[in-house]
Order: sequence, then C-alpha cells, then structure tokens
Amino acid sequence: MHFISPELEDYIEQHCEKEPALLAALNKETYQKILLPRMLSGHFQGRVLSMLAKLIRPINILEIGTYTGYSALCLCEGMQDNGVLHTIDIKEELIDFQRKHFDKSPWGKQIVQHLGEATTIIPTLDIKFDLVFIDADKENYINYFELIVPRMNKGGIILSDNVLWSGKVLEPLNPKDLSTKILLEYNALLKNDPRVETVLLPIRDGLTVSRVL
Repeated sequence: MHFISPELEDYIEQHCEKEPALLAALNKETYQKILLPRMLSGHFQGRVLSMLAKLIRPINILEIGTYTGYSALCLCEGMQDNGVLHTIDIKEELIDFQRKHFDKSPWGKQIVQHLGEATTIIPTLDIKFDLVFIDADKENYINYFELIVPRMNKGGIILSDNVLWSGKVLEPLNPKDLSTKILLEYNALLKNDPRVETVLLPIRDGLTVSRVL
C-alpha cells in the first residue's frame, strides 16, 4: 500500500537533506546485487533515522536486522565519538557486503556485527542501550521488545519499523497471517505499556518512536 503518492514521496525527498554519497552507493549496489532491495531503509527514512540519532546522541546503539547496512550507517551519524553500534542479522551471506560498506565509513571500527538469532544474542549483551532500531522478523517483535526494555537507559529510544505493514493492520485479519497478528498485538502493547511512551509516525511503512520511562 502506498500511503502517499510517488509524486509526493519524490517531493519529500527533494526537500530533505541530500543522501550522503556512501549511502547512495550502498543503495545502488543493494538494488544491483541483493534480493528484495525494497527492504532497504532508503533516502527518506534514512534521513529520519539520522536526524533522530543526532537528536538523541546515543553512545550505545542496538540494531535488530542489519540487511545491507544502510540503516546502521544512518544511525551512526548521530552516535557520540566513543559510541558503539551492535547490529544483528541471521543472513551469513550478507556479512561481507555489510562490512565492506561499514569500513568505507568513519565508523567501521565502532560497528560490531552479530550473526545469529537476535533472541539468543541479545541476552549475551551486557550493555545499556540509548537507542534501539527493530527491523527484523515481525513474529518476534514482542519478544525483542521484552528483551530490550530492561537493557535500556532511562529516556532511551526504541524505534520499530514496518508497524503499519502495508496497511494490513486495518484489514480483516487472516488467521494464517501471523506477522500481522503479532504487529497488531505489538502496536497495542506499545500504546498501553507503562514502561514507555509512544508515538506512531506514518513514515514509509510505519515507524514507532517509544521512549523508555
């Protein structure tokens, strides 16, 4: 579902900060070489992630769902000089692709890649996070949230991607559609959980900003 017209999307991009050259190259190579390139955050959402990170000024960042590394690099733009970004993905075939682009950036040595299931890796991280970006398998969003909240600094921000799920959150639920079912439960959880305050933004496929109280 397109929430706004392609023409309006183009206008928005033209009136946002320019996409950095490194990210433009990463964007292009993802579309040339990697399956499902639409999973990439892209110019507009990338600038949103960058701006939020610059406002938060995090030291420790966690990203769940690396894909080709575009969103990780956007988040690093706001990271403090002594910061570290931990990013988790299950696709071994993307590790070298990610690392190549990470090492072209100023933050290569500050980005730690983790390969495997996030539900297994997160409990091993003895770190308090200032910023978390969830953009992985929707069936585990609630599990990720429950693992993350105790590991957040007070006032830390949890960003959750794809929470509108192409508008399926408004459609009659197919009992076999587990992703939509979990996202509906997740959106309700973020709205009602007393540990966070939340605003859902209609950016691309829906981006929730939750502040840990």
